[in-house]
Amino acid sequence: MTNSNRANPNRANARRSLGSRLRAWLLLLVVGGIAAAALVYREPIEGYAQVGTSYAARVACSCRFVAGRSLEDCAKDKLAGMELVTLIDDVEAKSVTARFPLVTDNTATYREGYGCVLEPWEG
Repeated sequence: MTNSNRANPNRANARRSLGSRLRAWLLLLVVGGIAAAALVYREPIEGYAQVGTSYAARVACSCRFVAGRSLEDCAKDKLAGMELVTLIDDVEAKSVTARFPLVTDNTATYREGYGCVLEPWEG
């Protein structure tokens, strides 16, 4: 504390309070900006996620149930930029579901004579 703050401790508290409020407003502004960007770019993000999960599900299903590889090995075939897409297989149904968190998921199912086929899209 400086000499002037020792004489008036309320002044130091006021500075700390102002700094806290400024950080809170800055955080609110950043969160609001991210939310606004998500709303503005929602449609392109959903489109890219739909295409990415469809591709990943179909390729992983073929890798898993046509080529007979493990799902972990098939996950290595994902393209660059698809790190957020997760793969889940259902051995009984012979299907693979690809998910993009909080946006979409798609499932491809192995059908004898047809290979892996995407489930119909809803929307």
